[in-house]
Amino acid sequence: MANRLPLNGFTVLDLTAHRAGPTAVRQLADWGADVIKIEAPGAGMDATGSRRDGPDFQNLHRNKKSLTLNLKTPEGLKIFFELAKKADVVVENYKSTVKHKLGVDYEAVRKVNPRIVYGSISGFGQDGPYTGRAGVDQIAQGMGGLMSITGHPGGGPIRVGIAINDLTAGLLLANAITLALLERERSGEGQWVSTSLIEAQIFMLDFQAARYLIKGEVAGQEGNNHPTGAGTGMFKTVDGYINIAASGDSLWEHFCKATGAADLLTEPNFANAALRTKNRTQLNARLAEVMLTKTNDEWVALMDKAGVPCGPINTIDKVFADPQVKHLGIVRPVDHPHYGPQKVVGQPIHLSRYPQPEKLGHTPGAGEHTDAVLKSLGYDDAAIAGLRAKRAV
Repeated sequence: MANRLPLNGFTVLDLTAHRAGPTAVRQLADWGADVIKIEAPGAGMDATGSRRDGPDFQNLHRNKKSLTLNLKTPEGLKIFFELAKKADVVVENYKSTVKHKLGVDYEAVRKVNPRIVYGSISGFGQDGPYTGRAGVDQIAQGMGGLMSITGHPGGGPIRVGIAINDLTAGLLLANAITLALLERERSGEGQWVSTSLIEAQIFMLDFQAARYLIKGEVAGQEGNNHPTGAGTGMFKTVDGYINIAASGDSLWEHFCKATGAADLLTEPNFANAALRTKNRTQLNARLAEVMLTKTNDEWVALMDKAGVPCGPINTIDKVFADPQVKHLGIVRPVDHPHYGPQKVVGQPIHLSRYPQPEKLGHTPGAGEHTDAVLKSLGYDDAAIAGLRAKRAV
């Protein structure tokens, strides 16, 4: 199994740009799918203006082939459908109306390949009142409620520091594509699978959404406090900041004894979880005094011994210096033919019979594999030159 991966043998046509779609395709490419990234001729940047040689682009598009193809020409469209006849998956994240205008929508592809699994991501879904409306991550963060519960009370809405909806929608679509491929083994037919940034955001609200749907509670901003329980939060130490999760009576008791603050156990205002939540401002003030007496490392050692979840607030450089992160091997090397040795974020998934490759494939240059892909379809050098003259590739 050392040289094999679970998705070897599946071919994916990648029409994606930005982040959500490429995140979905990255999952498929990293696990062995043969991904052909279809780009407009002359593409040096992605649709957001991100440089091709920049870290973002290099991290998103590794393990792919690149074919330049002008889908607005008859010749380019013909080549796309030649590829689609043999492909297993097509992935796109255009605005919901664009694929229909180009003529590469699911129904069009299905006519030439009923087994195709066609994956789509949009801002707000494939139909409905917002059809065709442009959507990006931060818009979905706001419309999907996340910004209203992020930040300190009274401080105004705050965006999360990553493109959480792009990433979540991409992961959800990759999951949907895998489900459809699995179902195809039974039915013999492909299908159209889709998600959207707004749906991904609502899905990620999770218990905050459940609080409203089941009990009518509209969550607000809680800063670094846990939204529903006291004893969990961020505190300053002698040399930095640390997160402590001492909610629940058992963990609370272990925490108080480990910190030498056993007197908190007999304080009437903190006698149970409900009272600790009710009197959280007072409690946090007391905890702040306690946590300022030791360093991060000292607290981590004490909390680990007591079985209380804890951890320092790391800057990104410290994240990758962490011994456990190094052990997990999530940083993966890439040998790029133009930019030299690189490191990118690998897969957080471990399969016992399919270990990840020692190195990932590099992000291709624009059109790096155009000739090879076209020759696999039967085009010779003269035909390829003719396509270039017509700016079809």
